Amino acid sequence: MIRYNLPTIMKFFSALLMLFFTLTLSAQDAMQAQNFFISIPNYPTDYSAANIIQRLIDGVGYRYYWATKDLRAIDLNFRPEQGARSSYETVKHIYDLSQLIVNAATQTESHRPTGDLPTDFELIRKQTLENLYQSRMLFSNLTAEQLEQRQFVFQRGDNKTHFPLWHLFNGPAADALYHIGQLVSYRRSSGNPIDPKVNVFMGKNNN
Repeated sequence: MIRYNLPTIMKFFSALLMLFFTLTLSAQDAMQAQNFFISIPNYPTDYSAANIIQRLIDGVGYRYYWATKDLRAIDLNFRPEQGARSSYETVKHIYDLSQLIVNAATQTESHRPTGDLPTDFELIRKQTLENLYQSRMLFSNLTAEQLEQRQFVFQRGDNKTHFPLWHLFNGPAADALYHIGQLVSYRRSSGNPIDPKVNVFMGKNNN
């Protein structure tokens, strides 16, 4: 008699979904991902769990898009004081957080310490936006029951720890918003303030 292990089956189908998404993310789709967060989409039709998570990620993506748009070398090198993170180091940290979010969406282990990160700012920004776009699309297709199965899985050596998806809200999503706010403050201090038309309440720029 064949015995089926539900977590293994769920992980298998998550991997298939991730593969499908990766294969279908064409150059045009990748460009759409980078430009998607110029504004937040229209309201979802209901307050389902998936839509709430999607809307949260949309808010992160919109703020990140405009906080990092047209940053100069002088902006990226700015740090408020000796020993504090520079804007560039903060951008790299936000990339790490976006990777945690997409790993939770795909049920992929997050390794500690993290692997090598991109070194080019534009590439980091591009991949961060793609991570957020991929996450919101994957989460939007999950039922409440499937969301309950999603976890943060951390791998450090041979040790593996699991945390429920609740940590998305008070963990990487909230942390990303916190650091995006720092970028907005830092770029103002380095003489390149964020576009004044950005309206984070409405999720789109003022005319």
